[in-house]
Amino acid sequence: MQIRLFRQTRTWLALWYAVVMGLILTLCGFVVYEVIVDAYLVSIKRELESVTGTLHNVIEPNLKQPGRIEPIFQQVLLNTCVIESGCPTQTIFGHKQRTLAEDDIISTIHRDKQYYIRFIDSSGRLIAVVGFLPDKLPPTVQTKVWQTVKDPQGNRYNQKSLPLHTQDNQVWGYIQVGRSLKELDNRLAALKLVLALGLPITVLLVGGSSWWLAGLAMRRIDRSYKQMQQFTSDASHELRTPLTAINATVETVLDTEHLSLAEARDTLASIQRQNYRLAELVGDLLLLSRLDQQELTTQWEPCCLNILINDLIEEFSALASAASLQLTSSVLCHQPLYVMGDEDQLLRLLSNLIANAIKYTRAGGYVTVILKRNNGHAVIEVQDTGIGIALGEQKRIFNRFYRVNSDRSRTTGGSGLGLAIATAIVQAHGGSLHVQSEVGKGSTFIVQLPLTVTPLLNSNR
Repeated sequence: MQIRLFRQTRTWLALWYAVVMGLILTLCGFVVYEVIVDAYLVSIKRELESVTGTLHNVIEPNLKQPGRIEPIFQQVLLNTCVIESGCPTQTIFGHKQRTLAEDDIISTIHRDKQYYIRFIDSSGRLIAVVGFLPDKLPPTVQTKVWQTVKDPQGNRYNQKSLPLHTQDNQVWGYIQVGRSLKELDNRLAALKLVLALGLPITVLLVGGSSWWLAGLAMRRIDRSYKQMQQFTSDASHELRTPLTAINATVETVLDTEHLSLAEARDTLASIQRQNYRLAELVGDLLLLSRLDQQELTTQWEPCCLNILINDLIEEFSALASAASLQLTSSVLCHQPLYVMGDEDQLLRLLSNLIANAIKYTRAGGYVTVILKRNNGHAVIEVQDTGIGIALGEQKRIFNRFYRVNSDRSRTTGGSGLGLAIATAIVQAHGGSLHVQSEVGKGSTFIVQLPLTVTPLLNSNR
């Protein structure tokens, strides 16, 4: 069920990501297409405006009668096709004086076969053509300023029309200058092909990439989910044990008809022990939860590790003596070492490590706490001559509720949260915690914490 849920989630993530990216890419492609079309059309219109205006300025001052072809047409435009006299007309007149700019534009018209020029009288009748033959364009002649026309083959042309007047200000007709859009249409067709093929391929690549990325994301979620499941299972197991013991004790008392004072006190003592164990477990879980969510109220202040270690050695000396162990400390630095942190949490950290060292060291063994300085860090080593930890177990001992004994034996006590709490405290203080151990020879837990400037107010402490 869990695998199916994660696969469905991964599939939906990949699909939605591909759909969204597909829409974004489609929109971007449409915008790029429109921008390219607009840029080409603007460029073409500017060319047509320049050519039409130049021809209009050159021809119009020489027009005498409406609809009549004047010598200026052949002077400016060679091979002008006059509809009534047949095409092409070979009569060559003398050249009219023009500016350099006019010569450049008119020579461009003669060289570039993409242009055509049409002259129309005031009634809309075609009079003369330069460039394309008349039957290649629609027979209906319109005089709108801007038009896009098509020939029978479907080729498009963009043209501009301007009115022409005679010298006595009569309407002579119109001049139409057009340009073929075939080059533009070919480029747009190629662009459409690229977009039509590129977008689906890109979406497929995005879909595959999103599937892979979703898998990476779901892998961490799956690992967190499994850890949460394992934590819930372990917590339930740990909580159920003392609750079961309390319930069994109460049921035993209820089934007993006569209960002596001594038996009653023993029963209450047993319930008290289980209740204490339950309260301790709940407190540890609450502490871990607050450390994980960084909700624990902390009082950050400079803490002297020398004083903390001396206090802990004194506190645990009785426990070490009861276990027939020798507990000592060794300070390998001349000046007190201070770290910025919460003193109660640091005490909890070191207490867990020292308690574990005493717990897993046989009678006659040694437990040593070493304090030293290394490259701006305070290093605390808790060494013991205990049972040691196998190499394969050394990374797992910091997991919550994990015990080296697979049968969850509680002969040594504890809930399996001590090292997890120690790790969380170290991380909250910007430090690190790791272990070096060998089975049968003992273990060394090494804590590194960043040092802070020695405060003047604690210099005499």
